[in-house]
Amino acid sequence: MNRTTMLVVCALAFALCTGSALATTAPPPADTLKVDYFSNANTAGAPDATVRITDPNTNGGNICASIFVFDANQEMSECCSCLQTPDGLQTFSVNANLTNNPLTGKVLTGGLIKIVSTTTVAGVCPLPTSFTPVAAVRAWATHIQNSNFTITETASQDATLSSSEVWRLENECSAINTDGSGSGICSCGSGE
Repeated sequence: MNRTTMLVVCALAFALCTGSALATTAPPPADTLKVDYFSNANTAGAPDATVRITDPNTNGGNICASIFVFDANQEMSECCSCLQTPDGLQTFSVNANLTNNPLTGKVLTGGLIKIVSTTTVAGVCPLPTSFTPVAAVRAWATHIQNSNFTITETASQDATLSSSEVWRLENECSAINTDGSGSGICSCGSGE
């Protein structure tokens, strides 16, 4: 077999193995990702917004709300994971819990919050640098609108969680953990 033919055979074998591996990788279950935004955070005169999270017990036990906070330039600023017990309600302050410890030290005023419902690890919720999505979490957020600071509240939006998004969230949170020296880790709210 000449060298070119051998390379083609090897490339084809690699493609078949890779395709086979990708085909057997199941996508995360539906109803695992909630997306919301925040605006006018940490703004003088503006009230604090809140995010409320609950576990409706569709998974039959405790879950983690793995939270990822992004700035307005699409950069992950903070990440954390908080235990959610069945039918409990946890309230997060956008200013004090979710934007108070940014990786870069730059105070956030607006951005995006992603919440992924994940399994616990030995009964706790470690930093979401590696996680297993599970359907369950529900969330609502208040939004501080415009310069008159009108407050609105909506349910967080469902979004499809892809395997590539899981990989990206895990890796960006892992980078925050490695490089942040404690910065970039959000905190859990009150309640439960």
